[in-house]
Amino acid sequence: MQTDELSQNIKTRFDHQQARQVLRETYQAKMLFAHNGGMWKASPELIVLCECCNESQAVFEDFYNTPVSVNPPELKQLAMQRWQEQMNAWQAEYEEISKQR
Repeated sequence: MQTDELSQNIKTRFDHQQARQVLRETYQAKMLFAHNGGMWKASPELIVLCECCNESQAVFEDFYNTPVSVNPPELKQLAMQRWQEQMNAWQAEYEEISKQR
């Protein structure tokens, strides 16, 4: 393998890793949503917390560490919807950059 080919191969791999990291950070930021006066991050942890709480009203700590009174089933539905939308979009973009490699 020529030095130029080797350099190009390394650059391509580095660019791919950087693109993956940027993509991850972009979609992590898109997981945030506002609800009931609080800011929430759609995550498996939030979904499970909502699932475990059988109350019609509960106080949860939001993304900015503020206690907020919420309806857990409603918050769970919003979190699951946001999570699935963003994960589907993330996967589609990830597959696209993987093809460019």
